[in-house]
Amino acid sequence: MIRRKNILLLLVVALSMVACVQRDLTVTSEPSGAVVYIHGMSNREIGRTPVTIPFTWYGDYDIQLRLEGHEPLNTHASLTVPWYEIPPIDLMSEMAPWTYHDRRYLHYELVTAEPTSDADLLQRAAILRERNTAPAKTPPPKE
Repeated sequence: MIRRKNILLLLVVALSMVACVQRDLTVTSEPSGAVVYIHGMSNREIGRTPVTIPFTWYGDYDIQLRLEGHEPLNTHASLTVPWYEIPPIDLMSEMAPWTYHDRRYLHYELVTAEPTSDADLLQRAAILRERNTAPAKTPPPKE
């Protein structure tokens, strides 16, 4: 009876020591220092490049990078599932006595923004002013 308890205790201890999968996503840019937004992971600022964050879910993410003096970059990334995370293999990888490290890297090149001339700014301001001062279109009354 004592032997069964010891085996059961060893089994519980062994199962509690199982490792898991550690997932990290690193976003870099050229030039560095861009603010990163990842929609799908969280809809807030993640940090400035280079930045590494943990992630839980594989799938599609919309990514936005912004840096002063550069065009904003709106792009898309797809994080595919590795073979050891596909059911039923994932059960075995979760029970393995080691930790799997899934590290993903995304690198983006930012384009320098063209300076806007004063004449272009005034023209855009006039167009916006005209749009905002035009009377609102109302639908015809229902009979």
